[in-house]
Amino acid sequence: MAIRDFGEIVEQLRRSTVLVLPGERGNGSGVIWAADGVIVTNAHVARASQMRIQLWDGREFDASLVSRDTRRDLAELRVNAANLPAATAADSAQVRPGELAIAIGNPLGFVGALTTGVIHTVGPLNGQLRNFGSQPWVQADVRLAPGNSGGPLADSRGRVIGINTMVAGRLALAVPSNAVTQFLASEPIDAWLGVNVASVRVPRPGSGSKAFGLVLLEVEPGSPAANASLMPGDILLGTDEKSFSSLDDLSSSLQGNGPRLLRLAFLRGSYERFRRVTVQLGAQRVPRSAAAA
Repeated sequence: MAIRDFGEIVEQLRRSTVLVLPGERGNGSGVIWAADGVIVTNAHVARASQMRIQLWDGREFDASLVSRDTRRDLAELRVNAANLPAATAADSAQVRPGELAIAIGNPLGFVGALTTGVIHTVGPLNGQLRNFGSQPWVQADVRLAPGNSGGPLADSRGRVIGINTMVAGRLALAVPSNAVTQFLASEPIDAWLGVNVASVRVPRPGSGSKAFGLVLLEVEPGSPAANASLMPGDILLGTDEKSFSSLDDLSSSLQGNGPRLLRLAFLRGSYERFRRVTVQLGAQRVPRSAAAA
C-alpha cells in the first residue's frame, strides 16, 4: 500500500540527518534533535572532543561533544547554528511489530541513503544476544552498513523512533527515542574507557566451567584504557566489587562524573593468571582522531 507524500516525508528526514566527521578515519550519522544546534549520535561515533558536522545542503560546522553515555551508546553534540531542520521524535513505547521503519544514514560514503523495512519488536535482546545487556532496543529488519550508526530510524510519518546503532544477526538495533529523551534530560556523564569489546566465555582451569568475559578488540590511543596499559586481546572479568555477567555490568561500572579510579580484573595470555589494573576515568580529554561505524 502506497503511503501518501512518502517522498516528502523521506526528504524532510534526510534534512534532519547529518554526516558526522569525527577524524581521519571513518564517518557516521547523526540526527538534528533541536533547531538550536543539538545533535544526537552514537557514543561509538562521537569519539573525539571536537568533530565536523555536514548538513544536507553541504554546510559544515564544528561540533563539540557535550556528553557521552556508553551504556546506551548515545552522545550529544552541539553546533553554533540556529533554525536547523530538527526531526520530530515519536513515543517509542507506542511502536508495534509490523509497522513500517525508515532508516536514513551515510553508509559507505553514500550520503542520505534510504532503506526501509518493518519493526520486528521493541525490547531487550534474547538468546545469545542477551549479553548486549538488558536495555530495550527497537529491532527492525532494515539493512544497515558502516556509516549508518547514529542516524534516525523513523516511522511512516517520518517521526524518529530510534537511533540506529548496530546490526545483530539480520536485525538492525536502534536506541529507542524515549531513551534519547531521558539521556538529554539527565546530568552530563563522561563514562568513557576507550575500547571496543565482544563477549566471550573463558575456561576456568580445573573446574570444567566457563566464566563471562569481555575481550578487548580495540584500544583507542590516548584513552583511559590505553593509559592503563590495557591491550587488544586482554579479557576483562570484572571489578573489585563484581564479576561481569553482561556488557551492562561494564557500562554501569563506568558511570559517573569527574576524575575517579576504577579497578579492573583481566586476563592476558593465560587463563590461569588473574591480573588487576587501575584505570583513571573522567580525566581531561584531548582532541584526537576517531573511527566510526
